[in-house]
Parts: sequence; structure tokens; C-alpha cells
Amino acid sequence: MFKKRKWFRQNRASGSGTAWKLGYLLALAGGIVIIILSLARLANFPLYLPINVPLADYFGIGVISLILGVVAVFGSKRVNELLWGIVLMIVGFLAGGVGGLLALIGGLVGLLSRYV
Repeated sequence: MFKKRKWFRQNRASGSGTAWKLGYLLALAGGIVIIILSLARLANFPLYLPINVPLADYFGIGVISLILGVVAVFGSKRVNELLWGIVLMIVGFLAGGVGGLLALIGGLVGLLSRYV
């Protein structure tokens, strides 16, 4: 019985539980959606992103969103680490929309899987 408890503590500390997988999938899906929407913006399709920056009008928003999406996809595997969880929540907030919301929730769930 002691071995079971020790195994449970090790898995919980390393973040290999169900909540970690949920956070990973949410952050990955959010990053993919952000990338798709930013590529559509760069290709001049009539899709709108919720970021409205007057200085970065035409290509700026698409490029910034593309960079944020790549960061979200790259950081999704490390969602249970403190730094990457916070980065994913910031990326989700900055990107906005459905993809940003998924990245933000994924970062939050990943941090909760590690520290709660």
C-alpha cells in the first residue's frame, strides 16, 4: 500500500495525470486555431481577430498572431511547468478569440494539475 501512495505522489508531481493531458490538449488545440486564423488573416480571407491595434493594421496582426500560435503549440507540451503555464495564459489573453481562450484555459488547467 505504501508503494501505491509513493507512485501516486510521483505521478502527481511530474504532471502525468488526466488534468495534465487535458491542459495539453486544450493548449495545443488553441495554438492550432490561433495559427489557422492568423494564416487566414495573412491570406486576406474575411476572418477577423479580436486584437485591434491601429499601428499593426494589415500584416502586423496576422504575424503577431502567428508568433503567438507557434509559442502556444511549442509550450503546450510543458503546460504543467510554472513558467510555461503563465506564458500560455498570457498568449491566450493576447491572442483572444476561441484559440486564445483554449490556450488560456489549457495553461490554467496545466498549472492546476501541477500545484493543486
